[in-house]
Amino acid sequence: MRHREQVRVIIVIAIVFASLALMIGPATAQNPPQPPPSRQVNQQSGDKQKKTQQSQEAQSQNTGDESIKISTEMVQLDVKVTDQNGRSVSGLTKGDFAVYEDKVSQNIESVSAEEAPVSMGLVIDTSGSMRPKLDTVSEAARGLIRQMRPDDETFLVQFKTETDLIQEFTSNQRKLDDALGDLYAGGGTALLDAIIATADHAREKGQRRRKALIVITDGVEKNSSSKEKEVIEAMKEDEVQVYLVGFVDGEASGGLFGKSPAKKAKDLLVLLAEDSGGRAFFPRDVMEMPAIAAQIAKDLRSQYVISYYPNNNRHDGSFRSVRVAVNNRKLIARTRQGYYAPSDREAPKGSRDRRPR
Repeated sequence: MRHREQVRVIIVIAIVFASLALMIGPATAQNPPQPPPSRQVNQQSGDKQKKTQQSQEAQSQNTGDESIKISTEMVQLDVKVTDQNGRSVSGLTKGDFAVYEDKVSQNIESVSAEEAPVSMGLVIDTSGSMRPKLDTVSEAARGLIRQMRPDDETFLVQFKTETDLIQEFTSNQRKLDDALGDLYAGGGTALLDAIIATADHAREKGQRRRKALIVITDGVEKNSSSKEKEVIEAMKEDEVQVYLVGFVDGEASGGLFGKSPAKKAKDLLVLLAEDSGGRAFFPRDVMEMPAIAAQIAKDLRSQYVISYYPNNNRHDGSFRSVRVAVNNRKLIARTRQGYYAPSDREAPKGSRDRRPR
């Protein structure tokens, strides 16, 4: 009996083990061992980093130790178009213009003729020689102020041997009108210093994309520490349109020993104005000032904005010359002479500290 009971126990145990083997075997086959979770995450992260690195390398061109980033910034040109009699021409479209950068034709993105707001500087020569003209010049400046739009802003500067900020940028016409009453004449003429200082100020403090200076002077440079080349370079860098009104007295023709002071003054004013996309005026009588002020205000309003992405997308800080042509050869297009490309390596421009004080 005892032997039979022992045999029964052994048979039951064998049946139990056989059942367990049948249950464990399929489960193991369906769920093979997995690597630790942390190891799986790290492997995915490594693959992702490799893909990201490959993508970054594909998006840049390596030259030595430097990586040249391919990105292009839109260039916007303020363009004034006139006929051969100096009258403004409206109604032109994208197909009427051609843009050349460093003599290479560019694809124009858009052309618009909206009246863009302006950050404007009134820069008035108050040297001793301007004393008889100062009242009329101030009244003409008031005419410009009265034509300001709500989004415009203007600052007022007087210059002699020093450049003085009389009124900071404001849209308040009354403040500007009152500031004109603070002008007084006396001293020498530092025209070049004043142009650099006020162009820098317009660039650094002006809130509007379109920036302009209206400089009224008797034109003859006497006391500046700056040279003509420095002013021309500042005009390129600051991208400010300059309108110059020169009361240049004396003969403009050259004498036996070269150009007269009046001729030199006129040539300089024309060069500075045209290089910036502005214009120079030479009234023979101070009573022409109101009409000139009205013409400047009209010029600032009736400009085209031509936008394009330059073919040259290098960020090398170089100066790019620009020319705008109108398909109708009888029409004349005025704009700035060029612009400085952005630079990934240079410190920001504007290291000069010649702003009006």
